Amino acid sequence: MPPADCLFCKIIAGEIPNYTVYEDTQVLAFLDINPCAKGHTVIVPKKHLATLIEMTETQWRATLEGVRQALRRVEAALQPDGFNIGINDRPAGGQVVPHVHWHIIPRWQGDGGGSIHSIIKGKDAGDVKETAKLFK
Repeated sequence: MPPADCLFCKIIAGEIPNYTVYEDTQVLAFLDINPCAKGHTVIVPKKHLATLIEMTETQWRATLEGVRQALRRVEAALQPDGFNIGINDRPAGGQVVPHVHWHIIPRWQGDGGGSIHSIIKGKDAGDVKETAKLFK
């Protein structure tokens, strides 16, 4: 059962209004009320899941299809020059609302934004060769 105070669950339930970009039986995509760019869209699975690791394969597929459909709608409406699509997972990853969600951020040439690589300036990214050994 989702927490009673989950902002996205309240939006999904219709308790809080939203500006819907795309919706199907599994996901809801809506405009972010604190956008980073015009058309910034949030995509959420309708089932409450706090972190990505909780998602089943079926939930991943349904949510990613929702991301794809929302992306098509944003493209058609705004014709941006590009996109950033991102996920913040868990507080250390920047997740503020504890309900899995994706962001589509439309981008335009000269908008002052950067790539995904500009998000983190890690002090210790480690040696790639040594990190790779951890996966064997």
